[in-house]
Amino acid sequence: MTNSNAARPAGAANVEEKSLGDVNGSIEVPKTGSFWRKLIAFSGPGALVAVGYMDPGNWVTSVSGGAQYHYSLLSIVLLSSLVAMMLQYMAGKLGMVKQQDLAQATRKHTNKVGGIILWVITELALMATDIAEVIGGAIALHLLFGWSMIASVLTTALDVILLLGLMKFGFRKIEAIVMTLILTILVIFGYLVALSNPNLVAIFGGYLPALQTLDTHIPQGASSSQLTMALGIVGATVMPHNLYLHSSIVQTRNIDHENKSELRESVKLMAWDSTIQLSLAFVINSLLLVLGAALFFGHADSVGTFGNMYRALSDSTIAGAVASPILSTLFAVALLASGQNSTITGTLTGEVIMSGFLHLKMPMWAQRILTRGFALAPVVTFTLLYGGSEAKLDELLIFSQVFLSVALPFSMAPLIYFTSSKKMMGEFVNAKWMTIIGWIVFTVLTYLNIKLIIGIF
Repeated sequence: MTNSNAARPAGAANVEEKSLGDVNGSIEVPKTGSFWRKLIAFSGPGALVAVGYMDPGNWVTSVSGGAQYHYSLLSIVLLSSLVAMMLQYMAGKLGMVKQQDLAQATRKHTNKVGGIILWVITELALMATDIAEVIGGAIALHLLFGWSMIASVLTTALDVILLLGLMKFGFRKIEAIVMTLILTILVIFGYLVALSNPNLVAIFGGYLPALQTLDTHIPQGASSSQLTMALGIVGATVMPHNLYLHSSIVQTRNIDHENKSELRESVKLMAWDSTIQLSLAFVINSLLLVLGAALFFGHADSVGTFGNMYRALSDSTIAGAVASPILSTLFAVALLASGQNSTITGTLTGEVIMSGFLHLKMPMWAQRILTRGFALAPVVTFTLLYGGSEAKLDELLIFSQVFLSVALPFSMAPLIYFTSSKKMMGEFVNAKWMTIIGWIVFTVLTYLNIKLIIGIF
């Protein structure tokens, strides 16, 4: 077997520039056996990417979207998920074929000034992502154990120590823990939604915009607010940092890149892994919005924060007959699981971005501590300024998700360009239809973002 790092094709990253160098090519994959055996070996990167699509930022936007606009924004969740699947396929393919992550490829094909500008935008997007993750984890600790908000925020910094410890046991262990936490979130919200007895006809109408008239409870007017919420859902669903992460962690599989047949099969298995895991993320995001619509519609002002959602689940005047302290506790446990998952992947992405764009030469542990520090600083500052106010932290979280939507095109454009280039990708170039759809999505999202920014100012 040829080590994937031994002989790199022209245009690939140099050995000393391997993405996530300490785990790059560290996981062996079977060369023979059934499809399912090979798929299991390739499963894992998709799960790490999927957690970014069900992080605490999704909770606020999805539950609030359901509480305000009933089931009408389910179509946004569906479209966002389909776009996410396409973009993540492109990102994973770029990493496997070129043996470069998106940050490395972008930096290589831009001048110094352009590279720095894109790094700043990407770093701010990662900070916005981490803000949601830190806030979600901190509020969960506050709700479960009664700790002060500042103590809970600072406790989330221990995720870095946890990650450093787990890395010593192999990247596969991290993937297994992430998958377990995803299943925990799925089971808890499946249970909560089952108890809420949602309107199945309205759900079907919500997924199909043309049939939304079936839901007579959709509020009229407030189109600008709906646009903000819709873009918040897009930003919380299609995460810019996930494009960088996926293009990196797919390289943890040790494959022979000189063997085109093996590379083709590996790309297909990567696509299966990504699509399956993102389908789970789609189900969870749908459950979040359905929960908001079924239990909290008409009480949007009462569930605007994580704390209010927690308390509403045990308040019979809001959640009705299903209200129970047990449901509140399950909600907080799922929130903590989501926050823990997302901070792990956010820290890994920070390393990918800083190393790829800036070519930083520092120990991996130092990079991880530095990237986590970037995320903690704004949350700690905001917590101290507003005395740990849950409402203020949740307000910061919602705007962070809208910013992610604004930042997304800056990651989409180079990804679509690279993977649509026959010169770069060879036989693995995007299909024509995929390139066309990619640029249409980019154009529409950019237009809506400009419209939103003009509306705000």
